[in-house]
Amino acid sequence: MLLRCCCCCFPLKTKVLLSLSLSLSPLSNNTRLFSSAASSTAAITITPSILKQCNSLTQVKVWHQQSIVQGLLHLVTDLIGAYMACNSTATAIQLLERLPPSPSSVFWWNQLIRRALHLGTPRKVFALFRRMKSLGWTPDHYTYPFLFKACPFLCLGASLHATVARSGFASNVFVCNGLISMYGKCGALSHAHQVFDDLCQWGIQDLVSWNSIVSAYMGASDAKTSLLLFRKMTRLNLMSPDVISLVNILPACASLAALLHGREVHGFAIRSGLVDDVFVGNAVVDMYAKCGEVEEANKVFQRMVFKDVVSWNAMVTGYSQAGRLEHALSLFERMREEDIELDVVTWTAVITGYAQRGQGCEALDVFRQMCSCGSRPNVVTLVSLLSACASVGALLHGKETHCYAIKSILSLDGPDPGDDDLKVINGLIDMYAKCQSTEVARKMFDSVSSKDRDVVTWTVMIGGYAQHGDANHALQLFSEMFYKYIKPNDFTLSCALVACARLSALRFGRQIHAYVLRNCYGSVVLFVSNCLIDMYSKCGDVDTAQIVFDNMPHRNAVSWTSLMTGYGMHGRGEDAVQVFDEMRKVSLVPDGITFLVLLYACSHSGMVDQGTDFFNRMRKEFGVDPGPEHYACMVDLWGRAGRLGEAMKLIDEMPVEPTPVVWVALLSACRLHSNVEVGELAAKRLLELESGNDGSYTLLSNIYANASRWKDVARIRYMMKRSGIKKRPGCSWVEGRKGVATFFVGDRSHSQSQQIYETLADLIHRIKAIGYVPQTSFALHDVDDEEKGDLLSEHSEKLALAYGILTLPPAAPIRITKNLRICGDCHSAITYISKIIEHEIILRDSSRFHHFRNGSCSCKGYW
Repeated sequence: MLLRCCCCCFPLKTKVLLSLSLSLSPLSNNTRLFSSAASSTAAITITPSILKQCNSLTQVKVWHQQSIVQGLLHLVTDLIGAYMACNSTATAIQLLERLPPSPSSVFWWNQLIRRALHLGTPRKVFALFRRMKSLGWTPDHYTYPFLFKACPFLCLGASLHATVARSGFASNVFVCNGLISMYGKCGALSHAHQVFDDLCQWGIQDLVSWNSIVSAYMGASDAKTSLLLFRKMTRLNLMSPDVISLVNILPACASLAALLHGREVHGFAIRSGLVDDVFVGNAVVDMYAKCGEVEEANKVFQRMVFKDVVSWNAMVTGYSQAGRLEHALSLFERMREEDIELDVVTWTAVITGYAQRGQGCEALDVFRQMCSCGSRPNVVTLVSLLSACASVGALLHGKETHCYAIKSILSLDGPDPGDDDLKVINGLIDMYAKCQSTEVARKMFDSVSSKDRDVVTWTVMIGGYAQHGDANHALQLFSEMFYKYIKPNDFTLSCALVACARLSALRFGRQIHAYVLRNCYGSVVLFVSNCLIDMYSKCGDVDTAQIVFDNMPHRNAVSWTSLMTGYGMHGRGEDAVQVFDEMRKVSLVPDGITFLVLLYACSHSGMVDQGTDFFNRMRKEFGVDPGPEHYACMVDLWGRAGRLGEAMKLIDEMPVEPTPVVWVALLSACRLHSNVEVGELAAKRLLELESGNDGSYTLLSNIYANASRWKDVARIRYMMKRSGIKKRPGCSWVEGRKGVATFFVGDRSHSQSQQIYETLADLIHRIKAIGYVPQTSFALHDVDDEEKGDLLSEHSEKLALAYGILTLPPAAPIRITKNLRICGDCHSAITYISKIIEHEIILRDSSRFHHFRNGSCSCKGYW
C-alpha cells in the first residue's frame, strides 16, 4: 500500500520502472522463483556490468526488480540493452517508449532497427521507425543507413532521401554512402552517381563511398563502368583498396574476361597481404577460372591457407565451365572424402558440366544423388537439369522437372513472372522444343505475356522451330520479335540463319546478313559468321559464302568445314580440296568430320581417285579411324562410278557391322546402274536391320520398275502398305517475286495454276524439238508411255520451275528446293529447258545442289 500511495510522488524514470515491474509479474508463472531470487540478491547492488553478464531473461527480470527496489534510476538504458541481449525486444521497446526523447538514447532505437534489419524483416524496420517518430524521437545519422538497407522500393527510398535533406544530413558521408547503396540496389544508377558526385564535389568521399558506387554498377551488371571507377579510385584519388574493394572489382574483371586487370588486382592483394583473406582468395580463384585460366585458379586455390565451401565451389565450377569435367569430378570426390559440405552450388556445377557435354543421363543421376542428400535445387540447378534433359531427349524426366518447378520454384499466383520464373520457363520451352514437343513449347511461350518475354524467351522458341520443328514458324516469330522492338542477340540471329538455310530462304538470309553488318555482329561473333557461311551455301550461293569466309578476322575448324561442305554440296570438289589444303597450312588438324566432308565432296564431283587417297590417308597420316559414315561415303563414291564390286568388297572388309546408311548408299548406286541383284541384297540387309524406310523401298521399287518387273513393284508397294510405311509426297518450293510458293505432285491449288501448266506444256513442247525424250521409267506406273509422259509433267520441281519463269524478271536466278532427290526425267528436262531460257536454275534436292545453265548441270551426272 505504501508503494502504491507514494507512486504519484516519484520522478518519471521511477514511474517507468515501477509500471514495468508491475507488468512483469503476471507475464510469468515463476512468482516463487522471483521472490526467492530477490531475497537471495537483496544485498547485491545492481551495476551496469552485472546487467551485461545476464544470460537469461529470468535473471534480467530479477535484476530489474532489484534495481527498482534499490532506486537505481540511471540503469534504464542498461536494462534495455540486457533485454535486447536476451531477445526480449518487446520489453525493451516498452522501456524505450516510456523514456523521454534524448539524443543519447536514440542509440537503442538504432539497435532495435538494426536487429530487425539483420533478421530480414524490413516491415518491422519501418514500423519501429514510424513508432520512434510518433513519440517525438529525432533520428540521427546512424538511423538512416539502416533504413536505406531495408528499403525495398525506389519511391520509398526517394522519400527517405527527402527526409534526410530536411533533417540536415544531406552532406553526411555516412548517410550518403547508404543512399548510394540504396539507389544502386533499386537500379537507379543515375541517382546513385549524383549522390556520389555531390560527395566528391564537397570533398568528403571516403573509401566506403567508392566501394558503394562500384558495387552499385556491379549490381546493375555494368562491369565496364565498375572497372573504370575502380581505376579512377586507385590512380587518380590514390585510395588504397580494402577487402571489400577487391571483392567488388574481381567479379567485374571476371565478367569482362579482363585478365590483365585481374592480374593487377591479384598482385596488389599479394603485396598488401589481403590475399590471405578467404573472401579475396575466393574472388581471385573465381576470376581466373572465368577468364579461362583454370590452372592459375588452381594455383591460387592450392596456396590458400584457409578454404571454405565457396573456395571449393569456385574450382569445381571453373573446371566444369572450362569443359574439364574429369577435374571437376575429381575435386567433387575430394570434397566428399574430406567431409566438406556439398551445397547447391557444388551439385549444380557438376550437373551443368554433364549437361554441357550432352551427358544428360549422368546429369540426371547426379541430380538424384543431390535430392537424396537433402540438398534443395535452385533455379540454376533446374535450368541446367532441363538442358540435360534436352540434350538426350529425356522428355519424361523433363516433365518431372516441370512438375517440381511448379510445386517448388515457379510463382504462378502473381500477375507477372519474376526473373527466376522466366529463367525456368525459358529452360522449359527449350527442353520441350528439343524433345520434339514444339506444340507444348509454343503453349508455354504464349503463356508469357509479350511485355514479360526477354530475348532468351524469343530465342529458345525460334531455335526450337528452326532445329526441331517448322522453319517457317521460326522466321515468322523472328519477324514478330522485331515488331515488338526486342533486339536479337547472337544466338537469335544464328537460329534465324539456321531456319533460312533449311528453307533455302536466301532473300530473308540476306536481310539478316545486312542487319548483322549494320550492328557489327559478324566482326566479333565467330559462330554468327559460321552460320552465314552455312546459310549461303545451303541457299545456293556458295560464292558469297566464300566472301564471308574471306572477311572473317578469326576462323575455327567449323568455319573451314562449313565452307568445304558448301563446295561439296555444289559439286565443286576441287574447291573443297583446295580449302582443305589451305586449312592444313594454318596448322589446323583435320578430324573425322573434316574427312567426312572431303569424301562427300569427292563423291559428288566424281573424284574417285582423290577420294580413295583421302580415305587411305585418314588412319595412316592423320590417325583418324574411319567410322560407318566414312565407309558409306566410299560406297557412294565407288557406286556412283559404277564400281559396285569394289564397293561390295569394302563393305565385306569393314571392321564393324555395316550400318543402314552403308546399305542405303549401295542401294542408291544400284538404282543408278540398274543392278537388280546387288540392289535386292542391300534391301534385304536393310530389312534385317529393321531400317526399312520409304526411301529404301522407293529405291528398290525404282530398280524393279527400270527392269519392267511390275509384279515386284506391286509386291514392294504391298509390303509398304502392310508395314504402315507411306511414301513421302514430292514437294518443291521456289522463291517468287512476292514470296515462296510451294507445289506438290500434280498440284492445281495455286491461283495461277492454269498459266503454270500452260507454260510447262509449252516448255516441254519446245525441248522435245531439240532432243528431249521423256524418261518414262521414272513414272513408276505399268501404263503406256504417253500416259507416263503426262504423269512426269506434273512433278513438283517442273511446276516450281514454270512458276519461277512466270513471276521472276528475265535473267534472274530461279532457286528451287525439293524435299526428295530430283528424278532423272526432271533432271534431263530442266537441263534442256536451261538451253532455251535466260535464267540460271539452281535446284537443291535432299542430296546436293544442281546448277543448270546453257544446257548443262554442275553435277556432271554425279547425283
